[in-house]
Amino acid sequence: MSKQLVSIIDVPKHVGEEITIGAWVANKSGKGKLAFLQLRDGTAFFQAVVFKPNFIEKYGEEEGTEKFNVVKHLSQETSVYVTGVVKEDERSKFGYELDVTAVEVIGKSEDYPITPKEHGTDFLMDNRHLWLRSRKQMAIQQIRNAIIYATYDFFDKNGFIKFDSPILSGNAAEDSTELFETDYFGTPAFLSQSGQLYLEAGAMALGRVFDFGPVFRAEKSKTRRHLTEFWMMDAEYSFLSHDESLDLQEAYVKALIQGVIDRVPQALEILERDVDLLKKYIAEPFKRVSYDEAIELLQAHENDEDTDYEHLEHGDDFGSPHETWISNYFGVPTFVVNYPASFKAFYMKPVPGNPERVLCADLLAPEGYGEIIGGSMREDDYDALVAKMDELGMDRTEYEFYLDLRKYGSVPHGGFGIGIERMVTFVAGTKHIREAIPFPRMLHRIKP
Repeated sequence: MSKQLVSIIDVPKHVGEEITIGAWVANKSGKGKLAFLQLRDGTAFFQAVVFKPNFIEKYGEEEGTEKFNVVKHLSQETSVYVTGVVKEDERSKFGYELDVTAVEVIGKSEDYPITPKEHGTDFLMDNRHLWLRSRKQMAIQQIRNAIIYATYDFFDKNGFIKFDSPILSGNAAEDSTELFETDYFGTPAFLSQSGQLYLEAGAMALGRVFDFGPVFRAEKSKTRRHLTEFWMMDAEYSFLSHDESLDLQEAYVKALIQGVIDRVPQALEILERDVDLLKKYIAEPFKRVSYDEAIELLQAHENDEDTDYEHLEHGDDFGSPHETWISNYFGVPTFVVNYPASFKAFYMKPVPGNPERVLCADLLAPEGYGEIIGGSMREDDYDALVAKMDELGMDRTEYEFYLDLRKYGSVPHGGFGIGIERMVTFVAGTKHIREAIPFPRMLHRIKP
């Protein structure tokens, strides 16, 4: 006979009712006639209280004692059906608890390797398939889901069409040599590092498009901000100016933060994230500063007592310490616009009257989270794009379809990309990006 189950997150709707929950035993405590079960079902954590006299009253002395002993010996991560009456409890963080009337064991769990004690990061990563069950890891994945949901909702409301770019590609989006190459029936192919070039074709066909999927970067980086495989959302749109593009990006990021606050407030509470600070990021305008202004600002403060970054000249690229200082200086997410063309992608459109700078922007998150968005206006003039490719020694034949977009009805257009894991890390307030994806792929990790 099938059971009508209630999710833990929906328990507040059933105060005073007897319900059944399908869950795992995250932890257990108690003494004498009382047993306390910390239950989880993927939606939330919840305490169930088992009182031995209640079992004896319901089942009789012998059977009630036997059933209570089963509860007392439940091991960590045993799966159970727990039936009981929902009661309000102000002492509980959740605000409710379950007065248990019955417990049925579904699947036993013996010698569960991740215990409430401290474990090293390598051990936890080796057991990532189990670590995901912990309170904080569950909260991070709930935030990830809320960000994905808010992404689809935002673009649907703003007239964008989901446009799936290929994962296998015959060329590089940013002329990078750090690609994963594979054999495609005798022809070299690469795992996608961005869907952007294909999205530009989509924008010329559909006006406003976005994609969302896995991308791959073969950088041999071991920083807390880098993954080898991650999920990227790219958006591309026609007939927008640079400033309008920045307005769209700002609205999108604010919608993501608001979506998390609205959908999974309990996850932010578990992670002890400062929600008032997140609300500040929504309420206040993002700062916009040019690359050259940022360089001058860094130079002016490089001898301050609280600074810890290397000296930069105009034309140098920022490192993580510079990005951290800039965004913390303004206290809100900060767009740095118009970087030097010398270290930006070939397709970026120059600033009018200043060919050494391009119409681009990186959005830097405060609190040390660094770049979360990169975007630009795209060069829409065929001759100018060809000249740039020739200057860089690029093989035009590898980009014929991309050049065609400038030959047949070219229009001003731009776009941006956001690494979902970086956004998750920022909103969740976690320290390392590896926790923002279910199974991280890094320089020395491809298992589990």
